[in-house]
Amino acid sequence: MKLGSTAVVITSSSSSSVATLGFPKNYYDKPSWFGQLLKTNMFPHHIPILSSSSASISTTTEDSKDAVAAAKPKQQHPWLIVGLGNPGKKYYSTRHNVGFQMVDALADAEGISISGVSFKALLGKGSIGNVPVMLAKPQTFMNASGESVGAIASYYKIPLKQVLLIYDDLDLPFAKLRLLPKGGHGGHNGMKSVINHFKGSRDFPRLRIGIGRPPGKMDTANFVLRPFTKQEHEELDFMFQQGTEAVRILLLEGVNKSATFVNSTKSIEQLG
Repeated sequence: MKLGSTAVVITSSSSSSVATLGFPKNYYDKPSWFGQLLKTNMFPHHIPILSSSSASISTTTEDSKDAVAAAKPKQQHPWLIVGLGNPGKKYYSTRHNVGFQMVDALADAEGISISGVSFKALLGKGSIGNVPVMLAKPQTFMNASGESVGAIASYYKIPLKQVLLIYDDLDLPFAKLRLLPKGGHGGHNGMKSVINHFKGSRDFPRLRIGIGRPPGKMDTANFVLRPFTKQEHEELDFMFQQGTEAVRILLLEGVNKSATFVNSTKSIEQLG
């Protein structure tokens, strides 16, 4: 017994109608349950009868939809790269603003314009290799940097492991870089604010830039707000190149390879 391959419609309970289903005209007279069902007119008037080929098409369609969904690339969160500093021209060339200067050097190298203003920060969007990035310079003044950084990371749902903070460090020799996957604030007020706005989490990478210790008995606050000398600027330019390469490696190859690069890099003095 073989049913039709497409849906059929029964218009009456007569034997001629039964025959349209592919049964003999006298089939419903036989003492079979199906024949008796037809004879008593209990069968619905509109009967969708699907063949195995129809079911196969439906299944294949669903499989195709699943395959297309699986093939779609997952949305990639951007990296947020933040330089810490104080806003305004009078602070730009000071030691405390070396984070701003590093981000500007990175933007120049990668062709990213930092011209937007949002979340109390100057913002630029672009990519490094195939990785989307956001560059930020909070304009809140150093000690309130977390107000800006926390808001950006929260709004764009950026995982903390993809938030890189770049800032000055008194405890590192001048123009020395150090990359770490996480850590404390080390007494840096800008980092204290960021950690506070990250609800106490310290699990985000940071690139520290050495500015050295103040000479003699000079007050630390005065020292960090002093501008760099001409000779120091030359060393900084070399260090910015190293820092830019370190960020590229971090985004494209991971924190371990980037840290190895940073820790093995020689200063301009060592290169002679």
